[in-house]
Amino acid sequence: MAAGDKAAGPAGQGRSTARLAAVQALYQIELSDAAIEAVIEEFLAHRIGREIEGAQYAEADREHFKWLVRNASERIDELDECLGGALDTGWSVSRLGALMRALLRAATIELMARPDIPARVVMNEYVELAGAFFSRREPAFVNAALDTLARRLRAGEFVSPDDAGGDVRSSAGR
Repeated sequence: MAAGDKAAGPAGQGRSTARLAAVQALYQIELSDAAIEAVIEEFLAHRIGREIEGAQYAEADREHFKWLVRNASERIDELDECLGGALDTGWSVSRLGALMRALLRAATIELMARPDIPARVVMNEYVELAGAFFSRREPAFVNAALDTLARRLRAGEFVSPDDAGGDVRSSAGR
């Protein structure tokens, strides 16, 4: 189990929790215009792995959380440009709500800068997060945007049936 995943339960739950916390932190930063490091410290000290109003919050991969929040915050213009090209015609990043922007920015930075995490894992995690925050339409929107983005940024992870001789599994799955 990776550092930060201790007591997190099943493998990968630490990163899943980090992604959830990062989306919440990015949302808070955008709405309050709070300093990035102050929000990171608040989450680490008072939210992640803590009991809040009788509910025990899961432990997270703290390094992944910090990396997500810092990188998504520091590279917003680059992320929004990349993300804007993956949205349907008529949509722009500025048209999205703050929570949707936070979620898609976190997903985009992982797709752009973390090739060690499979694109399909990133996509699945953020579609599931969208389902926790939104109704049916938004997770489908997230899925479509991330599918377009992942195929552009990580084309090698998506093999067409012709290229695979009929075998559509990625090379990692063979």
